[in-house]
Formats: sequence, C-alpha cells, structure tokens
Amino acid sequence: MKFKLKLVTALVSTLIASHAFADINIGVSLALTGPGSGLGIPMQNQFKLFPKTIAGEKVNLIVMDDATDPGKGAANARRFVTDDKVDVMIGSCITTVAAAMADVAAEAETVQLAASPVGLPPGKDKWLFRLPQSNTVMGYAVVEHLKKQNVKTIGFLGYSDAYGEQWLNEISPMLEKAGIKLVDVERFARTDTSVTPQALKLNMANPDAILVVASGSGAAMPQLALSERGYKGKIYQTHAAATQDLMRVGGKAVEGTFVVSGPAVIAEQLPDSHPSKKVAVAFVQQYEKAMGPSTRNQFAGHAYDAQIALEKAIPMALKKAKPGTPEFRNALRMSFETMGRTIFSHGVMNWTATDHWGYTMETGVILKVVDGQFKVD
Repeated sequence: MKFKLKLVTALVSTLIASHAFADINIGVSLALTGPGSGLGIPMQNQFKLFPKTIAGEKVNLIVMDDATDPGKGAANARRFVTDDKVDVMIGSCITTVAAAMADVAAEAETVQLAASPVGLPPGKDKWLFRLPQSNTVMGYAVVEHLKKQNVKTIGFLGYSDAYGEQWLNEISPMLEKAGIKLVDVERFARTDTSVTPQALKLNMANPDAILVVASGSGAAMPQLALSERGYKGKIYQTHAAATQDLMRVGGKAVEGTFVVSGPAVIAEQLPDSHPSKKVAVAFVQQYEKAMGPSTRNQFAGHAYDAQIALEKAIPMALKKAKPGTPEFRNALRMSFETMGRTIFSHGVMNWTATDHWGYTMETGVILKVVDGQFKVD
C-alpha cells in the first residue's frame, strides 16, 4: 500500500512538474519584406521585447516573414499548426494575408490574433480576434471630423483589395447619412508604382476632401500624385497610414494631412482622463527606449496589445488545460471572450463570444501632420 501511495504521489508530482514547465508556442507571421514591410517590421521590433515567460510558463515566439503575400501567409500558418504545434498565432499586419491565415486557423481550431482589420462573413470568425480597430470604428471618427470641417463632397482613392473594399463598403453608408456626397471612387494595387490616371480623375472631380486608403510607406505615393496634380483640398488617411513612413516618404506633400489612428501613437497628448493614457505612455516609453526617439508606430502598438491580451488570457486558460493541447487552445479562445474590459494602448477592449472586434466608437483619434509630426486635431 505504501509503495502504491508513493507511486501515485510520484506520478502526480511528475504531472504537476510537466505542466509547470510546458512551453507556450506562439506563431507570428508578419510582412517583413514586400510592400507591407513598413507595418511588419515595427511589430517585429516590439516582439523583440516580448517576455520570456507568462504565468510561469516559458513562451516561444516563432516569427516568420509572409512577404506581404497571402499564399506565403497561409503557408506560414500551416507550418505553425502542423510543425510548430502553436497554441496561438498572431498576424498578419496585412488584411489579405490575415484573411488567408484565418482559413487555416479555423480548420486547426487555433486562435488567431489578427494585426489588421480583417473582415470575415458572420460566424466565420470563431477563432479570429482583431487587435486593430474595425474600419467602422475608424470610419466613424473620420466622418465626424469631415462634418466638423464642413466637407460636402469626397473622393476615394484606395487599394483594390480587401482592405480598400472594406473601407469603401463601411464608410459609404456613413457618408450618405452625414449628407456627404461620394463623387468619385478610384482604386490601385499595392504593387503599383504610379496612380497618375486616378489622381487626374480625382483632381477633375475636385471634391472638398479625398480619403486615401493605403498602408505604411505605400500611403504616401497616392498623396504625392495628388499633390503633383495640384489638388488643394483636404486629404484623409486611414489608421494603416499612421506611421512615420508617411512623413518620411511624403515629405512636405503630406503636411496638413488628417490621419485617423488609435491613441497609442500620440500617447502623451491624450488627456489624463483617457483610459488608455497610462498604458499607451508605457508602450511608447518601452518602444522608443529600445528603438530610438520618434519610432512609435500604430502596428508596434498592436504587438504590445497582443502581449497584454495574452498575459490576461493565458493564466485563465492554464486553469483548464495544458499548453500544446486542443483543450488549451479552446480554453484560450474562451478566455479572450470572457476576460472582460481590458485597457489596451489603442483603446478599451472587450471581446465577447459575439464580438471579436471589441472596440467602441469613441476609440478613433484624428491626427494632423504638422511640421512632420502627428498632432491631435
């Protein structure tokens, strides 16, 4: 009897020990090359500061380049779930790539934290949670600002992919409701090196404002074309353009541009009453201490928020299952859905079982480029 008791005790101790030292594997797919690299590289920089352990468990980050290519992103996701046996995947920072990864994540029943506002048909995002704000939330901020600027007509110059299409579909009814007429819609590919024909058409339409829907350094190119064709109206950019690349590439041509963003980019300018100020300032201080002054970035902030979410959800999931198992992956999903109000650097997050976007309409902040820097407008 004593021998059996010792054996049982030894087995229990072994199980506890194995659980205590179980690794948590996280697969990260980012655009480190290609047109989206201006978004992926800042995220990679923030992930270099990621903690080695969470809730006493060792964390392994497996970072791969998806080269801004949906096929490569899907291949990365497939490797994550088959070879690396990840508990959660993060990515991509590019909407079309994140959408390709989502099919793999759903099939493998593995949580995906998308770093882009990827849209999926209702009921298809069971395993997908978004770190950025939805285009609806950001579009609301843009339209409210357009109303204050007394804009009556607007043109659209955006990507001819899912990101551009989502913005057009979601902001169009808001513009109509606000009495703002959409007078021209022009599109271009991420790989295009010129948008001269589109800029000429928009210049001929001469709207009060133009919304450019592009990302990273690619957001400056269409604005340069509009400036070269003599457009004098207001120009708005989306949150995918809230990076220093806009000013670095666009130079004087982007002065006065309005850019919708999450609060992390202008942390110190937030009022003390803003719920995200303390967290946003902490992100900026950590990031710029490591990467240098004025390197803060909307997408680096999403990487920081991924850490916040995981540090809250993982301890909850560990109470139910061991890392590396289907039970743990499912527990993680349920933890994200039930972790409640959580302060991110980009706003207040509250994912639920029926809402994997989570941000409120008050999240978006309108910035203005003044002397090569973002200022709250």
